[in-house]
Amino acid sequence: MKNPLSAEILSVGTELLLGSTTNTDARDISIYLSELGINVFYHTVVGDNPERLTKAVEIARERADIIITTGGLGPTCDDLTKQVLSKAFDLEMVFHEELAEEMKRYFKEVIGVDTMTENNLQQAYLPAGCTVFHNEWGTAPGCAFESKGVRVIMLPGPPRECNAMFKACAMPYLRALSDEVILSHSLNIVGSGESAVESKLREIMNDLVNPTLAPYAKEGEVMLRITAKAKSEEEAEKMTLPVIEKVRGVLGDIIYGMDVNSIEQVVFELLKEKNMTLSTAESCTGGFIAKRMTDLRGSSEVFIGGAVTYATESKTAVLGVSPELISEYGVISAEVAAEMAKQAKALFNSSIAISTTGLAGPEGDGINPVGTVFIALATDKGVFVTQLNSGFGRSRVRTLASNCAFDMVRRYLTELPVVVDYHRR
Repeated sequence: MKNPLSAEILSVGTELLLGSTTNTDARDISIYLSELGINVFYHTVVGDNPERLTKAVEIARERADIIITTGGLGPTCDDLTKQVLSKAFDLEMVFHEELAEEMKRYFKEVIGVDTMTENNLQQAYLPAGCTVFHNEWGTAPGCAFESKGVRVIMLPGPPRECNAMFKACAMPYLRALSDEVILSHSLNIVGSGESAVESKLREIMNDLVNPTLAPYAKEGEVMLRITAKAKSEEEAEKMTLPVIEKVRGVLGDIIYGMDVNSIEQVVFELLKEKNMTLSTAESCTGGFIAKRMTDLRGSSEVFIGGAVTYATESKTAVLGVSPELISEYGVISAEVAAEMAKQAKALFNSSIAISTTGLAGPEGDGINPVGTVFIALATDKGVFVTQLNSGFGRSRVRTLASNCAFDMVRRYLTELPVVVDYHRR
């Protein structure tokens, strides 16, 4: 095989072409492959058609060391991936009795059905000589095999099953292909765009060969991945440390964490560590901050509650914001945001509270441009307010405003300057 290895992700399913299902499998697998140091050069999507799928496989095996398929492993007549791949690589299909028994147990113990329909047994057929990937998250097993100089990995299509199987089965299989250890760390950044981050780090990135440094734009934030290849994990770790320190020296406190899932997770851990609680008062974010907090397991330990006071009247009726204050400064103002946060802190008796009020669009108010949001943090040491202008798009406004709110909390809890200019970072 060529080194470094290259992969093509072949996503099978007419629903992907119709747009009725989003292809998150390819996105997630690409992220995992980058952690393994495997290059992804092509994403291909093909419908449930044997002729077109065969053609896609023929093209993929000429240009990739590894073909990873998602979808088409189920029990219905349009699930053709295994049959097409087996034929393309001249492999027989073999029935696995133990897989059939696993399916029967899954139907009985998880689904609650004593008998499964006969067509489910189609899933127990796999290419001869393959490495079986047992499906602990569904019924369709996956597999891996090598033929004609190409490695093939087949995974089920449902994202929950595909994601779990890739991490549990495919990643160890792929790691075994190399005698080198590949280690990655991610640095998570909020409050600065990908192009701004890249411009600050361009010289460092251009000078690196091993380890490597690469930026990835995520929704409302940026992730930097540092990846090293070495003979041992300890050696790879030592190689990444100077790069991490150099990046921290350049970017400073806009890095909110390393190898973390999200900024709300960081805030959650900090609140737990300091035995503090949080509440929210949201207008333009519509409860999105509260949702992100309550998506975290154990969030009830730190999150007291939230009020979605979307209409102007509800800010007065629920939170007790003075109508005179709203009349004097306008509902979208630093003063109203500050009062919302103070009232939420008192209403829920929380250690701190955050609030948002702004224009998500598409209509303006004749005073503030669309995308203007005032975010406030009420604490025992006073109230901090910042202004954010995130441009157009309701989803974008909610995401960036909630990121900014969480970042203010992070900064307060780590004794960093709470109010920063998000426009110039």
